Amino acid sequence: MKKALLSIGLGYSASLLARMLLPQGWVIYGTTRMPNRMNVIGKSGVIPLIFPSSELSNLVEAVDNILVSAAPTECGDPVLAVLKDQLEVFGSRLNWVGYLSTTGVYGDHSGNWVDERTSLVPTTDRGKWRQFAEQQWQAIPDLPIHIFRLAGIYGPGRSPFAKLRYGKSKRIIKKGQVFNRIHVGDIAQVLAASIQRPTPGEVYNISDDEPAPPQDVIAFAAKLLGIPIPPEICFDEAHLSPMARSFFSDNKRVSNSRMKKQLNISLLYPNYRIGLRQLFNDGN
Repeated sequence: MKKALLSIGLGYSASLLARMLLPQGWVIYGTTRMPNRMNVIGKSGVIPLIFPSSELSNLVEAVDNILVSAAPTECGDPVLAVLKDQLEVFGSRLNWVGYLSTTGVYGDHSGNWVDERTSLVPTTDRGKWRQFAEQQWQAIPDLPIHIFRLAGIYGPGRSPFAKLRYGKSKRIIKKGQVFNRIHVGDIAQVLAASIQRPTPGEVYNISDDEPAPPQDVIAFAAKLLGIPIPPEICFDEAHLSPMARSFFSDNKRVSNSRMKKQLNISLLYPNYRIGLRQLFNDGN
């Protein structure tokens, strides 16, 4: 397998995968829409590119693996708007293509368990856009596409600690509400395992083992910091932005059995307590 990866939308999760693969001799190209990030990306060892650019079309023929983490819009996937023709011609020679989606495509299941066979009934615009983008990628003939539906991402620099320190964290209580989460380190190891063991056409949930109420996560983080636990606020009385409120519209427990069995994954952070404690011990 050729060790070359084109990472389109080199964000939080994709950057960690790059840091994992670079020491193994991989050549990695990473895109950004912001020219001021080019230097930062280059210093990390990744070859920086602006998205969109004419160089991307040539790279589809030069690499064997592509990771897409760019967010869709109501118009569909922005990557396919630029590269669909090249992927239809050269996609069959690729080793692996990964598309980072979200568990939001499942919609609301009243706290019940969902897996990759569950019907998709997204309730938010973001979930509907992701579902459409998944369908767009799956429709390209002979493309070795792998769909990864990510739960709520946390990790270094993205955790409850900062808001708690600044007194901005809220413990919103909505009866029966639970969320799955996933540490960015586990996302990276799942993607790396999938690249080594391609299963074209497969869909994987990437989530932890323990869906939990959001107020429990905040309370645990506060205890680690040794600060008072924020008071509970009823969901109906909380002054949330429309986007923040939309996250509570879906209530489900996400199964990760397929991911663990097919890719032989043992999660580094199987629940939020292990993940947050490690972040705390590392000073994050």
